[in-house]
Formats: sequence, C-alpha cells, structure tokens
Amino acid sequence: MQGLAVVLFPVLLMLFALGMERVENRLRKLLEPDEEVQKYLDSASNAEVKELTKLGLPAAVARVRKRRTQNSDLDVAKAS
Repeated sequence: MQGLAVVLFPVLLMLFALGMERVENRLRKLLEPDEEVQKYLDSASNAEVKELTKLGLPAAVARVRKRRTQNSDLDVAKAS
C-alpha cells in the first residue's frame, strides 16, 4: 500500500502542476491589457491616472478620445 502511494503521489503532483499551468496561462491571457489600454497608460499624466482611479477606465478613455478629436480638429484648422 505504501509503495503504491510512493508511486502515485509524484504522478498526481505532476498532473496537478500541469493543470495549474494551464489555468495560469488562461488567466494571463484574460488579464493582459488591450493595446488601447496599454497606450493610454503609457501616455497618461498624473491627473489622468487620478481620474482613472476615480471614474474608472471607460470614462477616462472617453475623455482622452474626446480631447484627441478636439486636438485633431484644431490641427486640421491650423493646417488650412
């Protein structure tokens, strides 16, 4: 009986570790930030990060998009 436990324990431990690796890989893929979110976080100022923590990511991204469209409209007006 003890011999069976000695043989089965390492096999079960290895199977458990492989299963946990698969779970970890799935979670890592789910938790990776989108490209747009990563760009936002790379270029965000301190005020924008504060707003992100207060209002949440959707509101902060909407504000940045609005500001970018306003800036691009101004750039077009300057160019013409």
